[in-house]
Amino acid sequence: MTRRKRSKKKVQPSAQWYKMDLHIHTPASADYQQKNVTGLEILQEAERRGLNIIAFTDHNTVAGYKHILDEIDDLELLKRLNRLKPEEEKKLQEYRRLQEEILLLTGFEFTTTFGFHILGLFPPETSVRELEFLLLQMNVPADKLDDGATEVGATVDVLTAYQMIAEAGGLVIAAHANSSHGVALQGLRFGGQTRIAFTQDPNLHALEVTDLEKVDKKSTARFFDGSKPEYPRRMRCIQGSDAHRLTRDPGNARNLGVGDRVTEILLDELSFEALRDVLTGDDFARTRPYRAEARPFDYIQAAREEGPNIVQDFHERFSRRGGFLDAIMADVCAFANTNGGTLYIGVSTDAKAAPVGLGNSPTRVINALKTEIETRITPMLPVAIDVQETQNVKIVRLVVPRGDNPPYALDESQIYIRSEAETTPAVRDEIVELVKRGLGENTAVPTPPPHSPTAEAANPLLEPGKALVEPPRTGVEIAAVEKRNNVRYYTMRDLRNGSVVSNVTRNSARRLWRYAIDEAENNPVKPHQVRWMGDIGVWKQREYNAQMRYDLVQKINDELHIYYGVTEEGLHGAWAALIGD
Repeated sequence: MTRRKRSKKKVQPSAQWYKMDLHIHTPASADYQQKNVTGLEILQEAERRGLNIIAFTDHNTVAGYKHILDEIDDLELLKRLNRLKPEEEKKLQEYRRLQEEILLLTGFEFTTTFGFHILGLFPPETSVRELEFLLLQMNVPADKLDDGATEVGATVDVLTAYQMIAEAGGLVIAAHANSSHGVALQGLRFGGQTRIAFTQDPNLHALEVTDLEKVDKKSTARFFDGSKPEYPRRMRCIQGSDAHRLTRDPGNARNLGVGDRVTEILLDELSFEALRDVLTGDDFARTRPYRAEARPFDYIQAAREEGPNIVQDFHERFSRRGGFLDAIMADVCAFANTNGGTLYIGVSTDAKAAPVGLGNSPTRVINALKTEIETRITPMLPVAIDVQETQNVKIVRLVVPRGDNPPYALDESQIYIRSEAETTPAVRDEIVELVKRGLGENTAVPTPPPHSPTAEAANPLLEPGKALVEPPRTGVEIAAVEKRNNVRYYTMRDLRNGSVVSNVTRNSARRLWRYAIDEAENNPVKPHQVRWMGDIGVWKQREYNAQMRYDLVQKINDELHIYYGVTEEGLHGAWAALIGD
């Protein structure tokens, strides 16, 4: 049976924004709420809602997409036989017209082991037989391929599903990741390493979330923005309707219809290939939640409200005078040596202040930055630089990758790293770690602090079998101190990555380290003043750079461990409950 391929849209002279809903069900899903709806009506509703890209994603089946193809084939056969009735001719012409207007992707919503839902999306020319064969390989029973059921028995696990869909040429999206059946494991008792694996896997291309419009600190997009130490891979977050009906249910607003939750995407052309390029790329400003009858989502303003962190920063001015350019270059070097990141030039860190912008000279700034990076950063570093707009003001954005060949140096000798929201010169032990990373030694998994649960067996101080709370994941701990020639030398442990830096003095300490040393020397912890919750407690809290920081205490076999400058990103489990009390 032949399939008529959808013709590609002509390449546009420049990129433009398209509206997409990549999670739409048809009556082929067993839980569809309006059984009399047709595939043609879904396409017509998508056009009415102004959608440019949609995907049919029925539960563990491609029967809904197949039904449309079969109907088009039947109509075209009747036309060739000159047996097409007028109403059938009209339907065929409507199908053809909509095929030219809307990019319809084929795919499915697959139910993995333990009930997690994964979207697999494929080009329109992918045959139904190929997708059914893939579903069979993922252990969907042959007798259930057309059922559209949400539960189909013992299928493959989440990570295997990611890999199989990706290797088959599909885009892999975690469906409603922050909700029920979502891989972010919200509301489930098990998590930790499982959630990290499920949301950081390289075969996963995006997370579909239901709170994309939110910009507060607890939103899913904020959680996966790369600032969390245990989630260093930034994940693209999009939204879709998960429509199980044609239009929103008037009796229950939570039952959405086609196009009721939409993502806008900036594409060079309307094609699956262009869509793949964006969803697998690292330009996170090319997707945004669509806002009907409102101003477009301002990605840069949302970043400003989030504030500087380990993967983003802001520079209001660009000039050599005053050291502004040198500060930008130091950030580029630091991001390359750490986790990568984004710089915004022309806006301040104060989200309430109007953006200054770069006037009529953003192109001049881009050219100057390219020259500076090419001549001052060693080794060569590919940095994407472009013009963005916020509040009708043009600014420049730099997207800096995590470098593959560290350490990166500014002016051949200055090596910087990113420590939370601060760029600082790297010290000896950090440079050693960067060299090891550049040589290919495995430093991606940091050595755990000696009192963490994973190091319990090797630590003679721990009582056998005693359950411990893992330390926070940001901040620093003074691991040791010794005095030589009347000078105190400290060993600092970075709680974000577990690295240990020795021979730190008060004079050589960076800002957070100096704070920890000052506190340890001048304001030692008084256990009776700690707000305890079992063996963990809060000693002090303060606001710094519009962010709360905590000095926390943990009691292990009557020994106190003090964690200085812990941010919200470092709180987990019992620590989060402690702060929440």
